[in-house]
Amino acid sequence: MKKYTQDHEWVELDDAGKIGTIGISTYAAKALGDVVYVELPELNSEVSAGDTIGAVESVKSASDIMTPVSGTITEANGALEEKPGTVNKSPENEGWIARLEVRDQGELGALMDLKAYEEFTGEIEGKKEE
Repeated sequence: MKKYTQDHEWVELDDAGKIGTIGISTYAAKALGDVVYVELPELNSEVSAGDTIGAVESVKSASDIMTPVSGTITEANGALEEKPGTVNKSPENEGWIARLEVRDQGELGALMDLKAYEEFTGEIEGKKEE
C-alpha cells in the first residue's frame, strides 16, 4: 500500500508493515526536471514525520525530501549517488530514496492514497492554469 504526502513524497510499507520505502512522486520528478544530485539520509538516524531527510537537486531547482512517517533510517539508495537520473526514470520504483523502520503505522492514516493524490495534483494543475 503506497501513500502520498502533499509535499509529493510517497511511502510504501513492506508486507510485514515494518519497513517503509520512501521516494518522491512521479509528479514531483517531472516538476523538478533532470535530477543531477541526490543527498541521501544518514543511516540509523531517528526521524519524525515531516523531518527533512535529504534533498534532490535538478537543473531547475533543489527540493528537500521529507519523511512521511517517523522511524529509523535503515537503508539509503546508494545507486542514486552515481546515477541521480534514476529518480527521473523510475521515481516510484528504482529511484527510491531511503528505507526506514516505521515507528507508528497510525501516521499513514494522515496520508493520501493514489486516487486522493491524483485528485490533489489535478487541483494544483488547475490552479496553475487559472
